[in-house]
Amino acid sequence: MPRYQEAIKLNKRNTLLIIASLFAFVFSYFSLAQANYAYTFFPVVILGAVAVLILIFREPFNGLIITIAYCFLMGILDREIGGLPYGMGIEVFLLLTWLSVWYHADKFDFKVLNNDLIWLTVAWFVISVLELFNLAGASPRGWLQEIRSTALYPMLITPLGVLLINTNKRLNIFIILIFSLSFLATLNGIKQAKIGPTSGEQAFLDNGGYVTHVIFGHLRIFSFFSDASQFGPSQAHIALMAIVLALSLRLSWGKRILLLILGLLSFYGMLISGTRGALFVIAFGVIMVIALSKRLKILIWGSSIALFFFCILKLTYIGNSNYDIYRLRTSINPEDASFNVRLINQNKIAEYMQGKPFGGGLGVIGHWGREYNKDKYLSTIAPDSYWVKVWAMYGIVGFVIFFCIWLYWFGKCSGLLWNLKERQIRTKLIALLAGVAGIFVCSYGNEVMNAMPSLIVIHLSLGAVYAFSRIYKEKLTDK
Repeated sequence: MPRYQEAIKLNKRNTLLIIASLFAFVFSYFSLAQANYAYTFFPVVILGAVAVLILIFREPFNGLIITIAYCFLMGILDREIGGLPYGMGIEVFLLLTWLSVWYHADKFDFKVLNNDLIWLTVAWFVISVLELFNLAGASPRGWLQEIRSTALYPMLITPLGVLLINTNKRLNIFIILIFSLSFLATLNGIKQAKIGPTSGEQAFLDNGGYVTHVIFGHLRIFSFFSDASQFGPSQAHIALMAIVLALSLRLSWGKRILLLILGLLSFYGMLISGTRGALFVIAFGVIMVIALSKRLKILIWGSSIALFFFCILKLTYIGNSNYDIYRLRTSINPEDASFNVRLINQNKIAEYMQGKPFGGGLGVIGHWGREYNKDKYLSTIAPDSYWVKVWAMYGIVGFVIFFCIWLYWFGKCSGLLWNLKERQIRTKLIALLAGVAGIFVCSYGNEVMNAMPSLIVIHLSLGAVYAFSRIYKEKLTDK
């Protein structure tokens, strides 16, 4: 095997050729989609695909980078090009990355995967597979589609975080990558708001997207994500991380200012998304940061500032002339009509679920329910929440297991970070874990944690926490 690994090592000249091939590949792919030039560009497409394969098999971490980028950007391909099941590209890149890990197996210590994070992820996948035999009789095709985001992706992604995000350099690359891709999403969102949508984005609105994305004549910005309910929380996630890192890391003033600008722009992206639940990403993320800070000064000041902003939203009408701020304020109004509709739907589900401790089966509710289970009662009810969706699919038994697994992970990761002494690394991991906590809580209001790119970011973040806690524990043991 080393002989073959040597064959794909790259020098500077070959690297430039591969980069040029990738640009040619992207250009030809778009040209191919816009006009009937299949035979003209087919060789270039093949060349680009070979370049991608070389990059992935040269180093598995390259495959992870490509997968993350794809999960952020595949919405552009779907809307502006179309014609292919782009969601399957996630499985393709994950499979190639795992094949590359196997190819370089001699470089890895797979014992690091023997931990409760991985085993609980596998256990949840097994439970999801068993749901295929749920006597409620949901469609197997719906189950197949739903299990991908509910259990398969987490099982494939989380171990990659443990194996591959295990050095400070790689941790920095991971953070910079998601920051850069989110910044592009912010710019595209601002473009949507100020200039207007592209032809593909307009087609999305015309084909039914306007029902949920045009509220009282105001467009809920979705950028190049699946919808506004994914764009808003993702932007809140990045805003939280960027501001935490700007205020907590030892950085030059230039880097600190860049992070603050990114945080403020991402916060603006959250506002224009019109996704009110995104506020809770920041709220609960801040709670996590304060709790893990181990510094009384941060605890006092952080709590005071958070309480101050909550009081402004709850007790005043400041900023109500701005529609985005007015809509955000309704997120903490228990009398909001949308919130009450959600409660009504939950009561309907609760009544139907009596005597169904294992739920209605995967894919019985939500998008795949409407697609493959039209004859099922649950398919007629909007879950409006990933928590509610899990409850409806897995029943109260499955929901309790799901909730306990996540609470255990938060408790375990908090304990691991509490004992981590390296301040810079610890700060970065706290920011990642705070983002995960925020996305998890926000998923009560929307389907967030089961959709890209939030899904891949939160599971890689958990993997990174476990990876570094083990590394520094071993360093202490060696001493």
